[in-house]
Amino acid sequence: MKNLGYYNGKIGLIEEMTVPMTDRACYFGDGVYDATYSRNHVIYMLDAHLDRFYRSAQKLGITIPYAKDELGSLLANLVTKVDDPEQFVYWQISRGAAIRSHTFPAGVPGNLWVMLNPCKVRDVHKKLKLITVPDTRFLHCDVKTLNLIPSVMAAIRTEESGCDEAVFHRDGRVTECSHSNVSIIKDGVFRTAPTDNLILPGIARANLIKFCGELGVGVREEAFSLDEMMDADEVIVSSSGSFCLQAYEIDGKPVGGRSPEILGKLQEAAVRDFMEKTEDMEKAYRLI
Repeated sequence: MKNLGYYNGKIGLIEEMTVPMTDRACYFGDGVYDATYSRNHVIYMLDAHLDRFYRSAQKLGITIPYAKDELGSLLANLVTKVDDPEQFVYWQISRGAAIRSHTFPAGVPGNLWVMLNPCKVRDVHKKLKLITVPDTRFLHCDVKTLNLIPSVMAAIRTEESGCDEAVFHRDGRVTECSHSNVSIIKDGVFRTAPTDNLILPGIARANLIKFCGELGVGVREEAFSLDEMMDADEVIVSSSGSFCLQAYEIDGKPVGGRSPEILGKLQEAAVRDFMEKTEDMEKAYRLI
C-alpha cells in the first residue's frame, strides 16, 4: 500500500477511509494522540511513545481498548503493510462515538485511528529560523490532546513569516514550540524546561538528556526566559522527526552558533541512536 489508514479494525488507503460523524474527535477534539517515525519498517522509540500515549489518555479518563503490548504489536504489524519502509507513524484515540453532548458515559471504549504516510526524518544539520508567539494554550500542555488550535495558528503564522517553527512563551518564560520542544546550551550546560503542565514531555527531549549524561554534559531542567534564550550559546529544537536541530535566528535576530562541539556531539548521538534502533524488523519485534 502507498499509505494506510486504520479505524477500529478497518484498513484502507487514507484518502478512502471514513469515520462516523458521531466520533467525539470530530466535534470536541476529544482525544489524545502520539506519533513517531519508522525506518526499515521499524518504529523508532515505540515503547516510549506508547507510555506517553497511555498517560495522556489516563489523564483525560479515556479508555483505550487494548493493552499496551497489543497496541504495540498492532502498530508494528501495520507499518509492514506500507510499501515505503520510512514512514510517519501517527495514532490517536478518541473518547468514543455518541450524539453530541459534553458529558459521556464512563468506561466506554475509545475509537482508535492510525495513519501511516511515507516520510523521512529531518536532516539533523538543517538550521532553523524561529519566531516567538505568546502561549495561549490551556494549562494541560503535558497531555498530547487533539485540541491543537493555538499550535495550528502559530504554525500558520510561522509559515507566513518564512520561518520554520514558533517558540511559545508565557509571561517571559519559554515553554516549548508549536510542535517541538526547545532547549538551550549555555556555558557548557544543557538547559530545558521542567516537565510540568506547561510542556509536553518530549521523547526526543528525554533522549537529549540521556545523551548529555553519556557525554558528560551538565543538565539543568528548569525554566528559562526569552532573554536567556536569545543570549544562549545554542538554541536547540527537538521532536520525534527532527531529533536535535540548531536555530540560527529568532524574530529576525541571530542566535547561537557558539557551542558547535557540544551541539555536534548531541546530533551525532541522536542520529546514531535512531539508526541503531531501527536497524532491522526482527530486533524491533523483540523490543515490543
